[in-house]
Amino acid sequence: MEKIANREVAEQVLKALGEQLDAAGQAYELVVVGGSGLLVLGMIDRSTRDVDLVALRVGSTLEKPEPLPVPLREARNRVARDFSLPEHWLNPGPAGLLDFELPQGFLDRVESRGYGSHLTVHLASRFDQIHFKLYAAVDAGPGKHSQDLEALEPTSEELLLAARWARTHDPSPGFEEVLRRVLSHYGVDDADI
Repeated sequence: MEKIANREVAEQVLKALGEQLDAAGQAYELVVVGGSGLLVLGMIDRSTRDVDLVALRVGSTLEKPEPLPVPLREARNRVARDFSLPEHWLNPGPAGLLDFELPQGFLDRVESRGYGSHLTVHLASRFDQIHFKLYAAVDAGPGKHSQDLEALEPTSEELLLAARWARTHDPSPGFEEVLRRVLSHYGVDDADI
């Protein structure tokens, strides 16, 4: 398989991860951003290679998922084998976003889903995904992030809020220049960012 092809497969993979954690008696709450989260929520329909884990939720706090706890890593590896996915299909790649804070009110907006009795997945909201996808589109250039951002159909106000948040993560003049070009592409000119 090597990719999570669609929403149905994404749900199957997360259900399988939940089953593995149920069998191990280990409970986790995952906070997911990126394409896989959008796929599960039905906001995009493209395939993805991985599930981007920004944090582990412990009570009302978020903790960096690096390194993944051993029971979670073992469950992930079994699911990778069973579904022919890349070894790191569940990865803490975006965990660095925690260093500069997530958008204010992020946890209040997540959509939470249970997969078995030991796995809860908190999916970033559309509003927050606009923030992450704008930041990624500016940082990485045209591609899947830009496509995902377009699929989210952000308003000018949402783009401005996302741009201001993105500037807290990268205040460099080069980032600002590219950010302004991306905003202009979406019809947001002379923005106060």
